[in-house]
Amino acid sequence: MIVVKLGGEVIRGSALGSVAREIAALARDHRVLIVHGGGPQTTALQQALGQTPKIVGGRRVTDAAALDAIKMAVAGQANVDLCAALTGAGARPVGLHGASSAVVRAKQRPPRVYSGAGPDPVDLGHVGDVEGFDVGLLELLAVAGYLPVLACLGADPEGHVFNINADIVATRVAAAMSASDLMALMDVPGVLRDRSDPSTRVPTLTVAEAKALIAEGVVAGGMIPKLEESFVALEAGVPRVHLLNRELAAAAAAPGSVGTLLVQC
Repeated sequence: MIVVKLGGEVIRGSALGSVAREIAALARDHRVLIVHGGGPQTTALQQALGQTPKIVGGRRVTDAAALDAIKMAVAGQANVDLCAALTGAGARPVGLHGASSAVVRAKQRPPRVYSGAGPDPVDLGHVGDVEGFDVGLLELLAVAGYLPVLACLGADPEGHVFNINADIVATRVAAAMSASDLMALMDVPGVLRDRSDPSTRVPTLTVAEAKALIAEGVVAGGMIPKLEESFVALEAGVPRVHLLNRELAAAAAAPGSVGTLLVQC
């Protein structure tokens, strides 16, 4: 099993067709599961509805109105657009969200302190933490030759729906499915020693080496949480995490040949 994580910017962008073809090619030789977000789609919809998105410490505050927008944008527009592109590429996608047979079980996150958000605990509203997955449903689809396409929403046993960061869903489901690889698509070609020079791509990193690059300030900004979530997946038993631009098939055939390959040690 290979888990592929896509951000909403990939689904919304002009490269969606080529990414869908890469995934379809990968799915011909491997069982694949996709997790996706939809941040840009949600922000655009909130603004169209007259809402002002509230972001605290890089995290979306999800009140009832924002949750409605997330349902429409992530489980709706982003999921449908991605499934349509995959169908056009010859794959057999099945769109799912966390409330589909509670395939992503979650509980509401209590208030907590977040870096960059001040010293006081912040209540993010209808934001959840992953409790587990309906692994049986996901395996049933994958074994039958379908491609599960999982929007990053969760639900609890009472049917309450929660917004969950797609990177978190991807790392947790990769561990739960005993995935051989987690592939996270980004808008850069991997971890770079010089963020302005793609030729400084680091082909392979251990967790210790990646933490050292963060401590040295070589890695900064949005790459830090991507690496930190990668550490979670590796520590949970996923053997390899690939941070890629879009060359999924190449990464599966020759790990470390494109993007950055992360391993435990």
